[in-house]
Parts: sequence; C-alpha cells; structure tokens
Amino acid sequence: MNNWPQLTTELSALLRNLRGGAPDVMKAFAGIAQAATASKALDMKTKELIALGIAVAVRCDDCIAFHVKAAVEQGATRDEVGETLGMAIYMGAGPSVMYASHALEAFTQFETSLANRSAMKAPAFSK
Repeated sequence: MNNWPQLTTELSALLRNLRGGAPDVMKAFAGIAQAATASKALDMKTKELIALGIAVAVRCDDCIAFHVKAAVEQGATRDEVGETLGMAIYMGAGPSVMYASHALEAFTQFETSLANRSAMKAPAFSK
C-alpha cells in the first residue's frame, strides 16, 4: 500500500531536481499547466477530476497522487471522485479498475490528512 501524501512530498523533491536539470522544458510545462488549469468554463475542481480520470486511464500512480491531492484541496467529495473513477474504468477497462483502487486509497489518505490538519488548527475550548 502506498503512502500517497508521502509520495507527493518525495515526488516534489524529484521534480525540483528535474527543474534544475531541464529548466526550459520544465518552465514550458509549467506554462502549459497554468494555461490548462485556469478557471474558465470549467472550475478547478472539475479540471482536477478530469485529470484524475486520465491519470487512472493511463495508469500513472504519480499523476494519481498529485491530482487526488489537488482534487481534495479543491473540495472534491468521495462521490465526485467515485463517479470520476467510474468514467475512468469505463474508458480504460480492466487495468483502470486496478488503478482506480489506488486513486480511492489516495483520496482516503488525503481526506484524512486534511481533516487532521483542520482539527489541529481549530481553537481548543476549555471550561
């Protein structure tokens, strides 16, 4: 079982190294990402759910980690993620079923992590 929050932290470090080794390419990729994720007709949450569906269909665990994290941060619900995974399975067949299970596990971990951070920030009341 993957630790999805830890995976995104480790991948972020690797990507920083890649930016150092291929700065022009990574700058261009960041520009594409910024243009693609700008809220226009679709909001950011919807775009992250689309990206998650594609990540499952193309079988990219690293992509699943980042897009589940972003979907959770954008307020995606378990039901929305479930429907997204259903579409990915429909489009990607059997292998997507396996990767959909990875995405659901990642959602659970990020959802729990967000809830824990929120609980830690809540003021403590004393009698």
